[in-house]
Amino acid sequence: MTADSVACEDTRRTGSLFAHFDIAHDPFIVCNDHTEAAASAEILERIRRGEVVCLVSDAGTPGVSDPGHRAVAAVIDAGFRVESLPGPSAALVGLVVSGFSSDRFCFDGFLPRKGSERQRRIASLRTEPRTVVLFEAPHRLERTVCDLREVLGGNRAVALARELTKKFEEVWRGSLDEAVVFCSEREPRGEYVVVLEGAAEVDASVGALRAALVREADGGATRRDAVDTVVEMTGAKKRQVYDLALEVDFVSKT
Repeated sequence: MTADSVACEDTRRTGSLFAHFDIAHDPFIVCNDHTEAAASAEILERIRRGEVVCLVSDAGTPGVSDPGHRAVAAVIDAGFRVESLPGPSAALVGLVVSGFSSDRFCFDGFLPRKGSERQRRIASLRTEPRTVVLFEAPHRLERTVCDLREVLGGNRAVALARELTKKFEEVWRGSLDEAVVFCSEREPRGEYVVVLEGAAEVDASVGALRAALVREADGGATRRDAVDTVVEMTGAKKRQVYDLALEVDFVSKT
């Protein structure tokens, strides 16, 4: 396949690649998180003129936690054809090299950086039986591993894979307890894929549920928020958890 024009995330990286292979090209269309709306309009205009436009990202697959999905959606909505060529995908490579089950897995991308949404997303992984694939930036890796250990427990198996399909590819495997130590002893570099082994059967006994509610109460949660969190973490029936919550003292009786 040949292309008339190229949309790329970073002109420097794509330009270096083209220079290495001595590929002549017209000026790139810059398509990143800040320019994708305008780039989508230009891509559509070029396609309407009969051009073939190629979309590339810095590394990995465009549209998978990288710019591109809005441009693809715009092209499809306009009634034009979209083709995808096989290429490196850090999510799938990380899954394979983790050694965990790949029969059923889920990709959760980047976790929210802070706030209640981050807490909810991590809590939802506590009972997720499928292998979970996450992306994380190096400067946030240690915090994320610590947060995962706090909610999922130190025994959950994890693989930390960095710079997949690149020159400095490296994979570390162990428990979340060991991962916290690993991250504290070295400075993470490069983009990471974090792969969590699926959760084992959750203990949803009355004692475990009550203990979880007490922890939420001690942390300042309201009764309503505590019930929602524990239901999400354990998969227990909301009526059962609510009845137990009535036996726990909360700051707010909501």
